[in-house]
Amino acid sequence: MHHAGILAHSAEGAALCFRTFCQRGFDDLGEHMHPDVTLDCIAMGHSMPAWEAGDHQSIRPILATSVERLAAAGAEFFVCPDNTAHLALESLGPDLALPGLHIAAVVAEHARQTGYTRVGVLGTSYTMEGPIYPRELAARGLAAGIPEPDERAAVNRIIFDELVNGVFTDAARALYVSVIERLRENGCDAVALVCTEIPLLIPAEVSPLPILDSTRLLARAAYDVAAGHQPLPTWRGGPVAA
Repeated sequence: MHHAGILAHSAEGAALCFRTFCQRGFDDLGEHMHPDVTLDCIAMGHSMPAWEAGDHQSIRPILATSVERLAAAGAEFFVCPDNTAHLALESLGPDLALPGLHIAAVVAEHARQTGYTRVGVLGTSYTMEGPIYPRELAARGLAAGIPEPDERAAVNRIIFDELVNGVFTDAARALYVSVIERLRENGCDAVALVCTEIPLLIPAEVSPLPILDSTRLLARAAYDVAAGHQPLPTWRGGPVAA
């Protein structure tokens, strides 16, 4: 068994990742059992001015501090259930104190193994418009699709005004479903829910497309490493080769 660390950036997604990790243990190891897991969270509010300024380099040390605290607690690797945070984790800087699984690599590999060919990307504006998912999907022979600009703005607003604050409304769900339907019309055969709160709003049964739940996929991948089913990761932050 390996001690897993969860680098939390937004509370709702991190809580879902933690719960899913533990539940996987219950299923695999028996009642009340799971590998050791530690969660560390520095309030996202400390990073928001830098996110709004596009200053990823200033966010990296905040995230690195969480990784250091996870290492001090005994964790042997980390996961970060926040897709946008990976933009900062990929910034140049000293190696992180622990190796980590990369959420987009986990999601893209699952998409490849499942047989999808064009994946819609639904998350924050930073993630939808950023390079990470197109790169990770393309590396596996898959295409990425994103919503139209006005749809991206609406999706992003709901994430920061509602979802990260634990607010999940029927109106928001209806809007997201309409955006996913448009992705389907534009040729996507799956949608990646790559803000880790979106799976709480859009369960598989309401989505017009099969979903790739980045939160639960990452948690299950973390469990597989912690339980010894998969090797420890090697990435310690910084740029990822295409």
